[in-house]
Amino acid sequence: MEFRKADILGVRVAALTMGEAVKTAEAFMDSEKPHLIATANAEMIMRATHDTELKEILNTADLVVPDGAGTVWASNYLGVQMPERVAGFDLVQALFANAPAKKRRIFFFGSAPGVAEKAKAKAEKDYPGIQIVGTRDGFFTAEDEAEIIAQIKEAKPDLLLAALGVPKQEKWLKAHMQELNCPLCIGVGGTFDVMAGVMKRAPLWMQKAKLEWLFRGMLQPKRIGRLMALPRFVMAVKASKK
Repeated sequence: MEFRKADILGVRVAALTMGEAVKTAEAFMDSEKPHLIATANAEMIMRATHDTELKEILNTADLVVPDGAGTVWASNYLGVQMPERVAGFDLVQALFANAPAKKRRIFFFGSAPGVAEKAKAKAEKDYPGIQIVGTRDGFFTAEDEAEIIAQIKEAKPDLLLAALGVPKQEKWLKAHMQELNCPLCIGVGGTFDVMAGVMKRAPLWMQKAKLEWLFRGMLQPKRIGRLMALPRFVMAVKASKK
């Protein structure tokens, strides 16, 4: 399925609904070749303006969805109507909901030790019958990679979720997705932390008011510096409009 794309500071983001994103992800998992979905928020796009490797990964990914109010705003401002935000957390929850009936095999990779296991328990509680076929934390060295790859390959997942943070998760998945031969790989940032109860998600009213970024900053003051990417993003997008 092809979607119109917005070129936001050199990163091409699909203009699609959550339903279309889920349908596309399901089609990827039904295929026999590996696919990569990236969830692009303003911070990721700003990083890609000075990280050429990340920009190349995003622009060669099989699908880049608008994860963030800033991305939706930028697309609309630049003249490409973005139907809605497709948050990575919500996307994977929708895939989890479909997983038992479709007999999907899912692997959780990333976050601090113990977090992926707690996220697995949460998924198994919320989605009875879901098959989480393996977990591995995100603390590893280059010497550990062969073991990690072997563990994932042995589990034979249809869906590999990597919570290593941007841009590490995108770069790791791109580097290894062909060898892993997993039909769908997605970098999911703090998804496991939220599922495990380690990190709270913004209340629904703040999500609807497009203030989730502010909530994260309030909970994690060390993020304030990173949140400065948002005003820089707005200025850069306005400057880029011809």
